[in-house]
Amino acid sequence: MDFTNETSSSSSSEKFVDVEMPNATSSSNTSRSSSWVRLNVGGRIFQTTRSTLMREPGSFLYRICQDELGLSTDKDETGAYLIDRDSDFFSPILNYLRHGKLILNPGVSEEGILAEADFYNLPALSQLLMDRIQERENGKDNSPVVKFVYRVLQCHEDELASVVSAMSDGWKIIQIVPINLNYSTYSAEQLQEYLCIVERTCPDNGSMNEGQDRAKLLQQRARHN
Repeated sequence: MDFTNETSSSSSSEKFVDVEMPNATSSSNTSRSSSWVRLNVGGRIFQTTRSTLMREPGSFLYRICQDELGLSTDKDETGAYLIDRDSDFFSPILNYLRHGKLILNPGVSEEGILAEADFYNLPALSQLLMDRIQERENGKDNSPVVKFVYRVLQCHEDELASVVSAMSDGWKIIQIVPINLNYSTYSAEQLQEYLCIVERTCPDNGSMNEGQDRAKLLQQRARHN
């Protein structure tokens, strides 16, 4: 029996279909790229991971990563989410989501970051900022209020050096003014006199403690030297 034709006929009737196997490298790249998100905040591009933006559930940034239909957020030509906010204040917010610490950049106020934290619905960060602002304001309230106290000392020419050397306890000489003598009655025994204007700061809690007011003693000390 001749099996040649039958075998040939069976072979010619078979159909071979090329099956495209999935590219493992392409799948890995797609997964890797989808874990990163680009944000265009006020014209400045930020790139971070989805896990960072989703650190605070329910926040604006969390909802962006969830691609919620009710969230109206456009994208630019590069695919970055467009957010019409100040980029200078967004940088500390992004760093906070990355490592949980608030780092203030130079020239960026806590009040400005607080406004952005409220916008992005980050209650933990908002509370942290409000606490820091309150501590700062309390520090201002507790800072001592000082006032300037001035004294005018009168001394002769031979006493001037002693008055200057005896200055202490926070007193500083502001000005030395000579007192004009009546030259018609001037004699060699008369010495030029000066007015020494001195100042110091002290707590603004009423009158100065006389025990610490050494300026009043300077003139007496100089006269006895």
